[in-house]
Amino acid sequence: MKEKGIGRIIFTEREIQEQVSKMAKMLSLDYDGKDPILIGILNGSFYFMADLTRYMTIPLSIDFLSIGVYPEVTKKTGIVRFNKELDLSITGRHVLLVEDIVGTGLTLGYIYQHMEAFKPASLKICTLLDNPAERLLDIKIDYRCFVMPDEFLVGYGLDYEQKYRNLPYIAAYRPEP
Repeated sequence: MKEKGIGRIIFTEREIQEQVSKMAKMLSLDYDGKDPILIGILNGSFYFMADLTRYMTIPLSIDFLSIGVYPEVTKKTGIVRFNKELDLSITGRHVLLVEDIVGTGLTLGYIYQHMEAFKPASLKICTLLDNPAERLLDIKIDYRCFVMPDEFLVGYGLDYEQKYRNLPYIAAYRPEP
């Protein structure tokens, strides 16, 4: 049974798994011998990060961070805060930020700048979905699985009001009035 508001499937479960597997192979080659730390940006990257790291074939470390963006406060003050900081040191390490979607680039730009202060050996970005149509900040995306259509999506970690993250596919979503 299809949920209300769920529209056409944009990326099937199979398409997602094939692309994530390809990305993992590329990352395993690029980071071979570098003992990378993959940092997932919570909550959206959870499913992507889990599948990506399961497909990777090299030793790696995993950590997560969470940032709080409060639309009413952030618009007025620009203030965001980290709800969960890193548990591992990234100084001198090869770091890969793993994100579900890169849209405007503003939040990821803030996170990237914060991570640079810890002086990692390298710092790159990997995203499941890239939405260049929304980009406000020129931020380099080193690895992307899909360029997404400019519409609201749910599934495979993406949510609407904290729901639908668990769908195994990615679909268009329109809230019911």
